[in-house]
Amino acid sequence: MTAFGERYMLESDSAARLYSRVADLPIVDAHCHVAVPRIVDNEPWNDIWEVQGQTDHYVWEVMRKRGVPEEKITGDATNREKWNALAEVAPEIAGNPVYDWLHLDLKNRFGIEKAVSGDTADEIWERTSEALQDESMKPQQVLRDMNVEAVCSTDDPADSLEDHRRAAEEISDFRVLPTWRPDNYMCIEQDSWEPSLKSLAEKTDRDLGALPDLLEALRETHEEFDEHGCRASDHGVERAISHRVPEGRASRIYQKARGGEKLKESEVADFKSFMLHQFAAMNRDAGWVTQLHIGAVRDYRHSLYEALGADSGGDVSTLNIDMTKDLQGLLNAFDEEMETVIYCLNPGHYPSIATLTRAFPNVSMGAPWWFNDSPWGIQHQLRVTATVDVLTNHAGMVSDSRKILSYGSRMEMFRRCLCNVLGQMVERGQMPEDVAGETAEHLSYRRPKELFDL
Repeated sequence: MTAFGERYMLESDSAARLYSRVADLPIVDAHCHVAVPRIVDNEPWNDIWEVQGQTDHYVWEVMRKRGVPEEKITGDATNREKWNALAEVAPEIAGNPVYDWLHLDLKNRFGIEKAVSGDTADEIWERTSEALQDESMKPQQVLRDMNVEAVCSTDDPADSLEDHRRAAEEISDFRVLPTWRPDNYMCIEQDSWEPSLKSLAEKTDRDLGALPDLLEALRETHEEFDEHGCRASDHGVERAISHRVPEGRASRIYQKARGGEKLKESEVADFKSFMLHQFAAMNRDAGWVTQLHIGAVRDYRHSLYEALGADSGGDVSTLNIDMTKDLQGLLNAFDEEMETVIYCLNPGHYPSIATLTRAFPNVSMGAPWWFNDSPWGIQHQLRVTATVDVLTNHAGMVSDSRKILSYGSRMEMFRRCLCNVLGQMVERGQMPEDVAGETAEHLSYRRPKELFDL
């Protein structure tokens, strides 16, 4: 079988026929980390490293694992030297989804089907550098060629939405929408908390001396995001603690932190829980979806964080979370009042989450996230969801990507894996092929579009 050919991830004729129904459906991406100015300004890329490795900590991690020095990853080496270093170790990372996405990107966007290696590095560099000079390889046209209908960025409440305003005015054939991510305002124990309050105070021209002031400032930004088409919030938390906390207690904790006093773990937990309920209430009133990304232990590798900062490849997952206990307060408080999507970083939590999504009609299993958005991870999660919950209520795929050229590849991988899972069910006699086809189309396109009102 040819690598990344027509039958990539499709292990039966049934799966191949199903994929033919969804391969060209539009892309609705409800969660990514796109640089909106790159799209609006339509800035071209200069070279293949800028496209594939410059912003992607997935790539950085596998390169480090194969012994590439940091200078040729995030350091002062030239982009060509960095590309050559990636190409040299590419055969050694086969089996990791980074390898799949790299080759799918080259095939789909550049027409290059040669395997990346030290031997092909120079040829691929030259061919892609020439192709990137063409108008068809500018970001907006790439998104059109991928058949993107909507893409949702991830934005701090204090961020300017000027680029989103420009996108709405200047781009007519696809939508670039913001997503409200207020993590910095609930993480009261983090060093980033006070600077974030300062940024929010400057944006809203408010004195955030008391908790009600902070809540009003956040509501103001929530309304601004809504006016710019925002359809969801996003919350990246190690634990989604959500017990009920009186506002008076949260106010006292807020004042204590503003005064520079050290907080107890119980106070941090209570403040986070209070704020999560506040965010959810705003979302309910606005008709937004609440997205919970749970289980990432951030900045676990200290030396990497100290050298490069956050989002540099030093985060890990943990199984040491009681999902059912943590989420009980929130899910019951907003039972059938607000759509909620749960993404988890450790697949050991899938069975529990599937029972939660089964119990609450307004709660959905989110896409396989981060360490799980691989062929194995996608299919494993889909099978758990289908077995315990209802597969058609899965939230569908999101790219979670920082690379525009990988949107199509990540969606393709998901759709192929989905069709493979459904194709196996057809082959086993679990469902008719027409039912499987409707399910494939639903999860590939209609479900995320309807769920996020896109």
